[in-house]
Amino acid sequence: MQINEQQRLVAISALFNQLFSSHRTYLIGGAKEPLYVPAGESNQFHQLMYRGDYLSSALHEIAHWCIAGPERLLQEDFGYWYQPDGRSASEQRQFETVEVKPQALEWMFSIACGHKFTPSMDNLNAPETASANTANSFKEAVAKQCLTWCDSARLPSRAKQFIEVLVPSFDGADPLNARLYQSTLKL
Repeated sequence: MQINEQQRLVAISALFNQLFSSHRTYLIGGAKEPLYVPAGESNQFHQLMYRGDYLSSALHEIAHWCIAGPERLLQEDFGYWYQPDGRSASEQRQFETVEVKPQALEWMFSIACGHKFTPSMDNLNAPETASANTANSFKEAVAKQCLTWCDSARLPSRAKQFIEVLVPSFDGADPLNARLYQSTLKL
Protein backbone atom coordinates (compact mmCIF):
# COMPACT_ATOMS: atom_id res chain seq x y z
CA MET A 1 0.00 0.00 0.00
CA GLN A 2 1.32 3.42 -1.01
CA ILE A 3 1.05 6.19 1.58
CA ASN A 4 1.05 9.90 0.85
CA GLU A 5 3.25 12.55 2.43
CA GLN A 6 0.69 13.56 5.06
CA GLN A 7 0.16 9.95 6.18
CA ARG A 8 3.93 9.50 6.33
CA LEU A 9 4.23 12.70 8.40
CA VAL A 10 1.60 11.57 10.90
CA ALA A 11 3.38 8.23 11.28
CA ILE A 12 6.80 9.87 11.69
CA SER A 13 5.48 12.28 14.32
CA ALA A 14 3.96 9.39 16.26
CA LEU A 15 7.18 7.34 15.99
CA PHE A 16 9.34 10.26 17.11
CA ASN A 17 7.07 11.17 20.02
CA GLN A 18 6.90 7.58 21.22
CA LEU A 19 10.61 6.84 20.75
CA PHE A 20 11.84 10.01 22.43
CA SER A 21 9.20 10.55 25.11
CA SER A 22 11.87 9.76 27.71
CA HIS A 23 13.68 12.89 26.47
CA ARG A 24 10.53 14.94 27.17
CA THR A 25 10.67 16.18 23.57
CA TYR A 26 7.63 16.34 21.31
CA LEU A 27 7.50 16.93 17.58
CA ILE A 28 4.79 19.43 16.71
CA GLY A 29 3.60 20.49 13.25
CA GLY A 30 1.81 23.55 11.95
CA ALA A 31 4.36 26.21 12.93
CA LYS A 32 4.86 29.29 10.75
CA GLU A 33 8.60 28.79 11.11
CA PRO A 34 10.61 25.86 12.52
CA LEU A 35 11.64 26.35 16.12
CA TYR A 36 12.95 24.37 19.06
CA VAL A 37 11.73 25.58 22.46
CA PRO A 38 13.35 23.94 25.48
CA ALA A 39 11.24 23.05 28.50
CA GLY A 40 10.87 25.88 30.95
CA GLU A 41 8.47 27.45 33.37
CA SER A 42 5.72 27.83 30.77
CA ASN A 43 6.11 24.36 29.25
CA GLN A 44 7.28 21.13 30.86
CA PHE A 45 8.25 19.50 27.56
CA HIS A 46 10.76 20.44 24.90
CA GLN A 47 8.91 21.40 21.72
CA LEU A 48 10.41 20.62 18.33
CA MET A 49 8.21 22.51 15.88
CA TYR A 50 8.29 22.11 12.13
CA ARG A 51 6.91 24.37 9.43
CA GLY A 52 3.33 23.82 8.34
CA ASP A 53 2.72 20.22 7.55
CA TYR A 54 5.87 19.59 5.55
CA LEU A 55 7.62 16.27 5.96
CA SER A 56 10.98 17.72 4.88
CA SER A 57 10.73 20.39 7.58
CA ALA A 58 9.94 17.76 10.22
CA LEU A 59 12.87 15.56 9.16
CA HIS A 60 15.21 18.55 9.10
CA GLU A 61 14.24 19.70 12.58
CA ILE A 62 14.59 16.15 13.89
CA ALA A 63 18.10 16.10 12.39
CA HIS A 64 19.06 19.28 14.25
CA TRP A 65 17.67 17.78 17.47
CA CYS A 66 19.60 14.53 16.98
CA ILE A 67 22.86 16.45 16.59
CA ALA A 68 22.37 18.92 19.43
CA GLY A 69 24.42 18.24 22.53
CA PRO A 70 23.21 18.70 26.11
CA GLU A 71 24.02 22.43 26.23
CA ARG A 72 22.32 23.19 22.90
CA LEU A 73 19.21 21.28 24.01
CA LEU A 74 18.76 23.91 26.72
CA GLN A 75 18.78 26.83 24.26
CA GLU A 76 15.99 28.13 22.05
CA ASP A 77 16.56 26.99 18.47
CA PHE A 78 19.61 25.13 19.82
CA GLY A 79 21.42 28.46 20.11
CA TYR A 80 22.04 28.59 16.35
CA TRP A 81 22.58 31.80 14.47
CA TYR A 82 20.14 32.36 11.66
CA GLN A 83 20.30 35.06 9.01
CA PRO A 84 17.23 35.14 6.75
CA ASP A 85 17.20 34.90 2.96
CA GLY A 86 19.47 37.41 1.25
CA ARG A 87 22.68 36.45 3.05
CA SER A 88 26.05 37.75 1.89
CA ALA A 89 28.56 35.26 0.46
CA SER A 90 30.38 34.96 3.80
CA GLU A 91 27.10 34.55 5.70
CA GLN A 92 26.05 31.88 3.20
CA ARG A 93 29.31 29.97 3.74
CA GLN A 94 28.72 30.12 7.50
CA PHE A 95 25.16 28.85 7.00
CA GLU A 96 26.38 25.96 4.84
CA THR A 97 29.02 24.98 7.40
CA VAL A 98 26.35 24.67 10.09
CA GLU A 99 23.89 22.90 7.77
CA VAL A 100 26.02 20.06 6.36
CA LYS A 101 25.43 17.61 9.21
CA PRO A 102 21.69 18.30 9.71
CA GLN A 103 21.05 18.02 5.99
CA ALA A 104 23.06 14.81 5.82
CA LEU A 105 20.87 13.34 8.56
CA GLU A 106 17.74 14.66 6.86
CA TRP A 107 18.84 12.85 3.69
CA MET A 108 19.41 9.64 5.63
CA PHE A 109 16.02 9.95 7.36
CA SER A 110 14.38 10.63 3.98
CA ILE A 111 15.84 7.44 2.54
CA ALA A 112 14.75 5.47 5.61
CA CYS A 113 11.13 6.58 5.23
CA GLY A 114 10.93 6.67 1.42
CA HIS A 115 10.78 10.46 1.02
CA LYS A 116 12.61 12.45 -1.67
CA PHE A 117 15.43 14.60 -0.30
CA THR A 118 16.37 17.97 -1.78
CA PRO A 119 19.24 19.91 -0.22
CA SER A 120 18.33 23.44 0.81
CA MET A 121 20.60 26.43 0.37
CA ASP A 122 17.85 28.56 1.96
CA ASN A 123 19.05 31.68 0.13
CA LEU A 124 16.68 32.34 -2.75
CA ASN A 125 17.95 35.88 -3.34
CA ALA A 126 21.54 34.81 -4.04
CA PRO A 127 22.87 35.57 -7.55
CA GLU A 128 21.96 32.69 -9.86
CA THR A 129 25.48 31.83 -11.09
CA ALA A 130 26.97 31.79 -7.60
CA SER A 131 23.99 29.86 -6.34
CA ALA A 132 24.37 27.01 -8.88
CA ASN A 133 28.09 26.55 -8.14
CA THR A 134 27.56 26.75 -4.40
CA ALA A 135 24.60 24.34 -4.53
CA ASN A 136 26.72 21.66 -6.21
CA SER A 137 29.59 21.97 -3.74
CA PHE A 138 27.15 22.07 -0.82
CA LYS A 139 25.37 18.91 -2.00
CA GLU A 140 28.76 17.21 -2.34
CA ALA A 141 29.67 18.22 1.22
CA VAL A 142 26.35 16.79 2.46
CA ALA A 143 26.98 13.56 0.53
CA LYS A 144 30.51 13.30 1.98
CA GLN A 145 29.06 13.64 5.48
CA CYS A 146 26.58 10.85 4.71
CA LEU A 147 29.44 8.68 3.46
CA THR A 148 31.45 9.41 6.61
CA TRP A 149 28.57 8.21 8.73
CA CYS A 150 28.04 5.16 6.48
CA ASP A 151 31.70 4.14 6.66
CA SER A 152 32.09 4.57 10.37
CA ALA A 153 28.53 3.86 11.50
CA ARG A 154 29.18 6.60 14.04
CA LEU A 155 25.88 8.36 13.73
CA PRO A 156 24.72 10.48 16.62
CA SER A 157 22.98 8.03 18.96
CA ARG A 158 19.50 9.57 18.66
CA ALA A 159 19.81 9.58 14.85
CA LYS A 160 20.76 5.91 14.87
CA GLN A 161 17.77 5.08 17.09
CA PHE A 162 15.44 7.03 14.80
CA ILE A 163 16.75 5.32 11.66
CA GLU A 164 16.37 1.92 13.33
CA VAL A 165 12.67 2.69 13.82
CA LEU A 166 12.06 4.38 10.44
CA VAL A 167 13.44 1.67 8.16
CA PRO A 168 11.16 -1.18 9.30
CA SER A 169 8.17 1.13 9.80
CA PHE A 170 8.29 2.30 6.17
CA ASP A 171 10.06 -0.69 4.64
CA GLY A 172 12.64 1.88 3.61
CA ALA A 173 16.07 1.49 2.10
CA ASP A 174 19.10 1.25 4.36
CA PRO A 175 20.43 4.82 4.66
CA LEU A 176 23.82 3.44 5.75
CA ASN A 177 24.36 2.06 2.23
CA ALA A 178 27.16 4.24 0.85
CA ARG A 179 26.15 3.62 -2.78
CA LEU A 180 23.10 5.85 -2.23
CA TYR A 181 25.32 8.94 -1.90
CA GLN A 182 28.31 8.16 -4.14
CA SER A 183 26.61 9.23 -7.38
CA THR A 184 26.40 12.78 -5.99
CA LEU A 185 30.16 13.08 -5.82
CA LYS A 186 32.31 14.03 -8.79
CA LEU A 187 34.58 11.05 -9.19
